[in-house]
Amino acid sequence: MLSLKLRPLSIMKNKKRQIPIQSPPPTPPTPQTLTSKRPKTLLKSPKWVPLNLTQSELSLPLTFPTGQTFRWRQTGPLQYTGVVGSHLVSLQHLQNGDVSYCLHHSSSPQSNAEPALLDFLNMGISLAGIWEVFSASDSRFAELATHLAGARVLRQDPLECLIQFLCSSNNNIGRITKMVDFVSSLGTHLGSVAGFEFHEFPSLDRLAMVSEQELREAGFGYRAKYLTGTVKALQSKPGGGEEWLLNLRKLELEEVIDALTTLPGVGPKVAACIALFSLDQHDAIPVDTHVWKIATRYLIPELAGARLTSKLCSLVAEAFVSKYGKYAGWAQTLLFVAELPSQKALLPPHVSDAKESKSTKGKGRGRKIVADASNSE
Repeated sequence: MLSLKLRPLSIMKNKKRQIPIQSPPPTPPTPQTLTSKRPKTLLKSPKWVPLNLTQSELSLPLTFPTGQTFRWRQTGPLQYTGVVGSHLVSLQHLQNGDVSYCLHHSSSPQSNAEPALLDFLNMGISLAGIWEVFSASDSRFAELATHLAGARVLRQDPLECLIQFLCSSNNNIGRITKMVDFVSSLGTHLGSVAGFEFHEFPSLDRLAMVSEQELREAGFGYRAKYLTGTVKALQSKPGGGEEWLLNLRKLELEEVIDALTTLPGVGPKVAACIALFSLDQHDAIPVDTHVWKIATRYLIPELAGARLTSKLCSLVAEAFVSKYGKYAGWAQTLLFVAELPSQKALLPPHVSDAKESKSTKGKGRGRKIVADASNSE
């Protein structure tokens, strides 16, 4: 098991000029409608502020379009825009690779925007420090890290993360995004950037106003009953569902998975995604056929060709934790990103192909995984 003493990053605070924002016209809320109030304007001349982050700590293209969140959009070259709490923000890489941000709109004090953003980016953890330890014990990881630096694990709002991954089960990216966009549109409209509309994520009470039939008509299919069922289950939690989810951050991984899987539609894989991407469970390993393929190629080749079952999912998670320790979920994230077609095409051939070609020889390494190895919710 790896042990690692991490130092929190030193983040430079920056004063932000207060710019008046035109308020939306007063419109009484209508519970029956699925549309939201829209402010008329954004900040007309947004100010870009450095975050004192290098690309080795945060690569935007290796973090946002990789399946952790479905609420951020690419709005320019090396620029991504999304909502953190009530803040509509863009992030971009400068010419030297460092990261800066601008605040387009906020419905809460602007001084809260940067701390909220840094928390969302999980900046209490040094990515370079973790990767240094992984690289010392894993030559393949070390080589991938030189080409894919900055693939960071986010720390999302638990309710927002939960609803997104309820939409993701047995689904494709395009359809997931449409569903998440529909849910997001129930929240307060914060503005548009590069033709994309952005909303504050709706509260649990607002989500409870949407019926299963409305979700089915919006294309959610069988997931509609899971979403409405989960919302009802959360509303019944003592102290409120949002507080219940936040308190899961204080528990051990096994307890978190057990708690999440009591919610309708949440299976082990979805629970592991929520645990890793929002609940501080850094050793959570979401196992699907893609992660199974990585594991049988590099960690447990003796299982290549077997059918993926719940028991084998547990073995895969154990193999990652045994290899990488308490931050195994972060290691798995990089290995997963390296297998995405968009990133694999950028890797040198000897990095992307060498291990796979060797694995076709001897003792069944790298045999094609059987077709009925299926994704687990």
